[in-house]
Amino acid sequence: MMNKLMLPDYQIRQRDFLLEISRAITAQLDLSEVLKRVLHASIIMLAGRSGLIALRADDTIFYVRAIINIPTELVPKLNEHLYELSLTLAQKNTIENFNQHLRSISTAIDDNLQQAVAMPLIFAGEPLGMMIVFRSYQSEASPNDMQILQSFADQAAIAVHNAQLYERIETERRKLAAILEYGADGMMILEPDLTIARFNRALERMTAWRADEAIGLSQDEVIQWEKREGMDIQTALDNGWANQHAQGDESPLYLEGELRRKDGLTVSVGITYAPLINADGKLTNIIAHIRDITNFKRAQEMQNTFISVVSHELKTPVAIIKGYAATLSRPDAQWDKKTIRDNLGVIEEEADRLNGLIQNLLTASKLQAQGQLSLTKTEVWLDELATVAVERFTSQTTKHKFKLKFQSPYPTIHADETRLRQVIDNLLSNAVKYSPEGGVIEVGGYATPTTATFYVRDSGVGLSEEDQQRIFDRFYRVDSKLSSKTQGSGLGLYLSKAIVSAHGGTIEVKSAPSRGSTFFVHLPRS
Repeated sequence: MMNKLMLPDYQIRQRDFLLEISRAITAQLDLSEVLKRVLHASIIMLAGRSGLIALRADDTIFYVRAIINIPTELVPKLNEHLYELSLTLAQKNTIENFNQHLRSISTAIDDNLQQAVAMPLIFAGEPLGMMIVFRSYQSEASPNDMQILQSFADQAAIAVHNAQLYERIETERRKLAAILEYGADGMMILEPDLTIARFNRALERMTAWRADEAIGLSQDEVIQWEKREGMDIQTALDNGWANQHAQGDESPLYLEGELRRKDGLTVSVGITYAPLINADGKLTNIIAHIRDITNFKRAQEMQNTFISVVSHELKTPVAIIKGYAATLSRPDAQWDKKTIRDNLGVIEEEADRLNGLIQNLLTASKLQAQGQLSLTKTEVWLDELATVAVERFTSQTTKHKFKLKFQSPYPTIHADETRLRQVIDNLLSNAVKYSPEGGVIEVGGYATPTTATFYVRDSGVGLSEEDQQRIFDRFYRVDSKLSSKTQGSGLGLYLSKAIVSAHGGTIEVKSAPSRGSTFFVHLPRS
């Protein structure tokens, strides 16, 4: 009480005002609000007319972050002056240079301003920024005034530091929240008892559960497995998985399988669990990252099927070639010319088949590596190419009848003849394979002023809607009993589409189960 009574009234009011403002600004974490309160209090304490606060950025330059009684349109000009002021401080120039910059800033705001009082905002020895109060008169501040102002500036620096720290944390929090909510993969946050605390939109799409339905439920009520590989999270927790993490073993828990959705459908997913451990080594939450691996599983199955099919496709012609060659080379047999010619014909035919498969594999590999095919273009007569191909296939089947139906005259196109022959052969081969009962295979074409089209139509087993969507995928083979009986690597239509696309054209199919298929190839004429 004695100390307070000994102080003049204005100093008591000054001290109480400083205490009140210091409490207010240190309790506030919003940076804009902190800066506004600091600046407002400073202008009152210095009896100023206007003021600004400039904060130091990562490039060590000061930029205006708060203003009072200063027109907003002046901020770019003030930033230019602050840039020069920042260089002056960095070069440790004289006080006179510093004051000269302050006068320039005052003049830029208002010619009637007579004095600028600058106070640094420093926290832990690091400059955070500066506060400048402008007055319309000249006045010398007493040592006591400067001491109080410096105390206020120190409190303000603490408040600014806390607010900046909170702003950075809040920015990171919003980033993480956005990643969690809008990421392509499913994300789920679990409580230690495996109750769902957070459930993002991707996981809603994946599981058919809405977030408001899933939050609060046990994980096992939402994540229900048709088939699973790997240890489930509850068993892992019972076996001390979280404790092992707390002790430094940060191996994640991964399991995958067929997840049963709320609507009864299934989806292939892989889930990675990671525990959050606090400073006391206690489990606070579990982060679950869920990825839809349906396409990966499908591609894996297709590749396994492809490897199996290709192995068979390679073995068959090799075995036939070896068998016929061994027969012809038997020392105890005398073969007539016709038998030798026929056997050599089979060997040549199987060698061509083997070569074709190898060429397809090499082309597919090159296409995968380079993303496109190189073409050698010349004038091509598609109707003649088709005629030659039909003659070749006619000699290979007795069940099928071939019909040519090209518009006359049919135009020539500028294209790679070898590649287009490969497309025609692939389409004819499929038409024969997938018409086991025989029937008519029609090959025709028509043209517009800009496009030349040819098609191959069969009356075979046809394709489902799902097969039509995937028939041009690499390694894909139609899933039917007929497929297991027919030769093929799942590359023919994939390569055909790549060849047609390289020409700037398109390939499409129109089909229905048991009603045959028609493949259309549209190529530019120019």
